[in-house]
Order: sequence, then structure tokens, then C-alpha cells
Amino acid sequence: MTATLPLAGIQVLELGHTVMGPTCGLILADLGADVYKVEKTGKGDDTRWLKGFGSGFFTCFNRNKRSVSIDLKPTRGQEILHRLVRAADVLIENFGPGTVERLGLGYETCRQLNPRLLQPQGLYARSL
Repeated sequence: MTATLPLAGIQVLELGHTVMGPTCGLILADLGADVYKVEKTGKGDDTRWLKGFGSGFFTCFNRNKRSVSIDLKPTRGQEILHRLVRAADVLIENFGPGTVERLGLGYETCRQLNPRLLQPQGLYARSL
């Protein structure tokens, strides 16, 4: 008999980097959510290239996720991300203050794209 994980069927869009954002996505993925990690184009997440004690960060904090590379600054990248926001149940981000607004992904914009999104502190999620 296969047990269903509690978050099976939930779609998460993760705009997380380094440790804290990816940790949130990791917990949701481990609970069965389908997590799409957005990485910058070119080299991807900075933790992919850490050496020494940090060499395992990327694989540790990003297991059970799918990765997609999107340049968030041009209009085309923002359009792609807006399509992903429309389909997401949860959006995670841990950029510096004001970054998502500059990228055209502030809470109000995301709420217009996907009215189901709520705004808990530091996490956008729709009512499940």
C-alpha cells in the first residue's frame, strides 16, 4: 500500500536562493508538493558552485524539486514567470526587500495574476 503525502497535488513556485528559501521549498517537497525552483540563467543557483564545506548545499536543500532557468529581468522572463504564478498554489521568495516589486512580482501583482494567493509573512499561498 502506498501512502499519499499530505501535500500531494500542491504546486509550489520557489524563488529561493542560498539556504532559507530553499529550505522552505524542501520541506514542502518532502511533504509531497511539486516544487519548481526558479534559477537564474547561466550558472543557476549560486550554491551549485560552492566548494569546501558548502559543496553539498545545492543537493541537500534542493532535492525533490524541479529546476527551471528564467532571466527575471526582461519582459519575456517576467511573462513566463507570470504564467507560472497563475498555476501555482504557493509562491516562496527570499530576495532582499523590494526585489520582487522591482521584478514586477510584488504581492499585488501576484494577487491579480492568481486571486487565490494569500499573504502570510514571507510566503504567498492560496487557501488550501
